[in-house]
Amino acid sequence: MNVTINGRPQTIQPGERLIDLINRSGIEVPHVCYHPQLGPIQSCDTCMVELDGKLVRACGTMATDGMSVVTASPRADAAQREAFDRILGNHLLYCTVCDNNNGNCTVHNTTALLHVEHQEIPYKPKPYEVDMSNPFYRYDPDQCILCGRCVQACQTLQVNETLSIRWEDEHPRVLWDGGAPIGESSCVSCGHCISVCPCNALMERSMLGEAGYMTSLSKPALNGMIEVVKGIEPEMGYGAILQVSEIESHMRESRIKKTKTVCTYCGVGCSFDVWTKDRHILKVEPAEGAANGVSTCIKGKFGWGHINSQDRLNKPLIRDGNGFREASWEEALSLVARRFSEIKAATGPDSLAFISSSKCTNEESYLMQKLARAVIGTNNMDNCSRYCQAPATMGLFRTVGYGGDAGSITDIAQAGLVLIIGSNTAESHPVLATRVKRAHKLHGQKLIVADLREHEMAVRADVFFRPRPGTDLIWLSAVTKYIFDTGLANQKFIDQWVNRADEFKKSLESFTLEMASERCGLPIETLTKVAHMIAAADGVCVLWAMGVTQHTMGSDTSTAISNLLLATGNYMRPGAGAYPLRGHNNVQGASDHGAMPNYFPGYQEVADPVIRAKFEKAWNVSLPPKPGLDNHMMIDAIHEGQLKAMYLFGEEMSLVDSNANFVSDALSKLDFFVVQEIFFSETCQFADVILPASPSLEKEGTFTSTERRIQRLYRALEPLGESRPDWVIIQDIGNRLGAGWKYAHPSQIYEEIAALTPLMAGVTYERLEGYKTLQWPVAEDGSDQPLLYTKGFHFPDGKARFYPVPWTEPTDQPNAEYDLHLNNGRLLEHFHEGNMTYRTEGIREKTPCTFVEVSPQLADERGIQTGSWVQLTSRYGKVRAQAVITTRVHGKELYMPMNSTDEAVNRLTSSHTDKATHTPAYKETSVQLRVLGEIGDDPLPPTNSRHGHPTPQTGVEVERKWKRSDYRQPGNHLVQIQTTQP
Repeated sequence: MNVTINGRPQTIQPGERLIDLINRSGIEVPHVCYHPQLGPIQSCDTCMVELDGKLVRACGTMATDGMSVVTASPRADAAQREAFDRILGNHLLYCTVCDNNNGNCTVHNTTALLHVEHQEIPYKPKPYEVDMSNPFYRYDPDQCILCGRCVQACQTLQVNETLSIRWEDEHPRVLWDGGAPIGESSCVSCGHCISVCPCNALMERSMLGEAGYMTSLSKPALNGMIEVVKGIEPEMGYGAILQVSEIESHMRESRIKKTKTVCTYCGVGCSFDVWTKDRHILKVEPAEGAANGVSTCIKGKFGWGHINSQDRLNKPLIRDGNGFREASWEEALSLVARRFSEIKAATGPDSLAFISSSKCTNEESYLMQKLARAVIGTNNMDNCSRYCQAPATMGLFRTVGYGGDAGSITDIAQAGLVLIIGSNTAESHPVLATRVKRAHKLHGQKLIVADLREHEMAVRADVFFRPRPGTDLIWLSAVTKYIFDTGLANQKFIDQWVNRADEFKKSLESFTLEMASERCGLPIETLTKVAHMIAAADGVCVLWAMGVTQHTMGSDTSTAISNLLLATGNYMRPGAGAYPLRGHNNVQGASDHGAMPNYFPGYQEVADPVIRAKFEKAWNVSLPPKPGLDNHMMIDAIHEGQLKAMYLFGEEMSLVDSNANFVSDALSKLDFFVVQEIFFSETCQFADVILPASPSLEKEGTFTSTERRIQRLYRALEPLGESRPDWVIIQDIGNRLGAGWKYAHPSQIYEEIAALTPLMAGVTYERLEGYKTLQWPVAEDGSDQPLLYTKGFHFPDGKARFYPVPWTEPTDQPNAEYDLHLNNGRLLEHFHEGNMTYRTEGIREKTPCTFVEVSPQLADERGIQTGSWVQLTSRYGKVRAQAVITTRVHGKELYMPMNSTDEAVNRLTSSHTDKATHTPAYKETSVQLRVLGEIGDDPLPPTNSRHGHPTPQTGVEVERKWKRSDYRQPGNHLVQIQTTQP
């Protein structure tokens, strides 16, 4: 299909908007409100073009075959200029002294594009104050052009539904919760609104007074300069004024550095440019990320206070009595090498253990496991996926062959139905959750949520139900049996692609709906409704996380999820499949690259003699054939006197491992303990040597996200003080132990990984340049697989396998003494215990401490109110916290976030584990609650978004603007194009 633009034929791409076709054709047409990731807003009217003799908005018009478009006819040009003149009536041009004068201001650039010299409609201030109530950004109504981009982003991309414009007001402005101060609204500080703002109306506070050469001047001085500019504008015109601002903008390029990086928090894998001036972080700018586009969350956008924190470790420390003293690198590294050698000689290589970090790079995990295996000679190697994701990986290994997401976030967004089990997705994986919320709100996607808490995704769900703790396997198996029994299974898919169907169906005999209803506490009607919705959906994606995996039957429940997907044919196609949501930014990559006791990189078994011989030849060493200890087994081995030394980096083991008191006691018994960290963590207090490492902004490497997406990160800042990147430190230790490594850059490490690992055979730094990504498996020619299993499953015969799983009772169940069930998990603003996020002042301001959620029923029964101090005691420890009364929890369920180092929830959890993977059963904890009598303020301060009141609407609702008495359509004979979502 073809369109003629200015007399030249252009080929249309399917579903293309006219504005996108024009932009792709290299033709310049002004457009201010349009953003390709938001779709047509149609509020600015600057993209008027002449179509078949009529004026239309290019953003709101779909390209169709045979169109004849003129972009610069006299009528179109007049309409564009009239529309933009109205915009300038809302915006004061003072670009040279504006912190947003960085070459990316749409208003500035459109003024230049249209060669505007003078504006016909004079600028008129609005009767509102600048809103500075949010700790991270400010809104200046006087500079707001009312394009509505921020509203559209909040309502239809982030779907937090906080922002709106009340077009009927005499002086419209952007509103938060209908008119509340930003800091007291439901705004979650995700940053979407700032990222899409086309001018300086919304700006990061970290930019203010920092970006420009003259922007740090006092407000009176700035106002005086602005008055001078406005005074000379009638005589000189904007052209000359803009030339000055563009010179100043180019000058900024010499001191503002823009570096592509990947977020250091959850597993979604958001990537963006970080702007720095010296060591000052000006802002995070998302735009091109494969996973996130313009999206971020509060942590990725603003949670970078840890980088320049005053308590960063910047020199090695060596234990001196009950304290530590500073040491040189030479002394510290020599001590580590000497003690490792002595312990290895005295008690053997298996008396040492190594734990890698899921926060650090793939290259660093690879080097750590190589140090353990090739230098020390032990397979005692693990990473924190043992705490959360190993059961999901096991469930997928059993059934479909690869231990990773079946597709991409785009598949989740296009599924007909999303089923979320045991995942507080909106808080734990917020950017991924926006894709579900958007599809559900705009495109009719169905949403089912099974969880103990009524969190945001549960509130939005079409069906929400609360199974009894630890019973997800039962209702999943019962629904699967019902689907088979009623002929709803995809028998054609099963016959062609799945083995063991008869054996599996027989294993389901006991999982009747009646049994599931009784054990799970769910109505049979709910279970049958869920079954029919799944069977009828055009593609089902199941999302699950720690609410499933952190049980003694975590692997089996994960297997049951995959069994259900196989029974309904929800693999091997876009918009379907299994999506275990990885918790840390590189928890997938740490396991992928061999930081496990039983696998070399790429899940190649250490016990396989052929595979082992390959690594022995490449590394020129003999390697141990027996799988080593995982991190749970390591703790037991320390208590038993078998494990003498440990090298841990980037992990707060003493708080994040279950039964924290037991773990801390073990760490104190080690003969020699090396901790590599960026802060003096709780775990550091047990160390003999502490080595100062560098966070993500101070090094290069790659991360692998939850969707198997490998991405590069680049160094934005030099390491602080004497800190060093982890891979440099590991190499230094290895070489002092005789390794002879000569890696000069992480790219050289990855060359070695690719040569030894079929799963990553085609991964190169060149193929990952900039924002390019690869999703494993990656063939030697660089071709990857965003969607797995398109030609078969990862088994020798290409077929998947049903895997029967029994149900076992959860451990640590309530009784008369410990009568309450305690659930735990993440909080949107913090990451885990908060070692990094508490060092960002604005985050600490919004969520200063941990708390325990108590249901209204239990609060009435026990005389508890919000702010009451309570003591929780389990069979393993006790903590104090303040109560928050909320309907998010029900009955005798409690919920406590992880964000505390003082009152860590894992002092309450047990040492019970999933039998297949040894993942701790964090979610199987019973406690007693004692009211302490003290009452303080609400632990969630008034500035916390949970107190806000969102104002949902369909978007900007520009039709209401068009109904205003003072609105006149630019140009003549305008064809009104109704807003449609992409």
